[in-house]
Amino acid sequence: MICEFSESVLDGIADALVDRGYICVDNLFEPEVVVRLRDKVFTKADETFKPASIGRGQEQHRNTDIRRDSIRWLEPQCAVDNQYLSLMESLKNGLNRRLFMGLFDYESHYALYRPGAFYKKHVDALKGSQNRILTTVFFMNPEWQPDHGGVLKLYEEDDSLIEELAPLMGRLVIFLSERFPHEVMPTTVDRASIAGWFRVAGSQHGF
Repeated sequence: MICEFSESVLDGIADALVDRGYICVDNLFEPEVVVRLRDKVFTKADETFKPASIGRGQEQHRNTDIRRDSIRWLEPQCAVDNQYLSLMESLKNGLNRRLFMGLFDYESHYALYRPGAFYKKHVDALKGSQNRILTTVFFMNPEWQPDHGGVLKLYEEDDSLIEELAPLMGRLVIFLSERFPHEVMPTTVDRASIAGWFRVAGSQHGF
């Protein structure tokens, strides 16, 4: 059971972040781990997932015009959650050694998009806030087809489209949180993912 990334994988991720600020990597996780993570999403999903909000602190509120997914935070005491978090710890340590990013803490949640759900264009961190430094999105959707929708669109800061990324089973997307506006297009089937953010020491959860 792999709980850390290889040095060559970490080298490739670091190089991509320096060159273009993001990377999309497939099949880094053992297939059985991906299946267990997906199963965690759909176990009593209607009971354990809560409608997602926008904003932070006292300004946090629901806005279904902006996002319609539901979320469930990862739990370190859960074996499969802990395995995913261990891999993210490996990523954090590897990038800190290579890029001196100062990544310190990691927060992450499952995200479930039911048919018709979406998340309009947004950024994960306000410029200069230093709260969220690096974003990760991990997908768990077997046999995904183009007509299922739900692609992740990445944009330049001038809003020009960079890439459309299908939410394929076992795909991991990593990008600089302040730099890339992004959105989740409406999905026609259930769409499962894990969204996460690395922060620096002394920063606050959220934007």
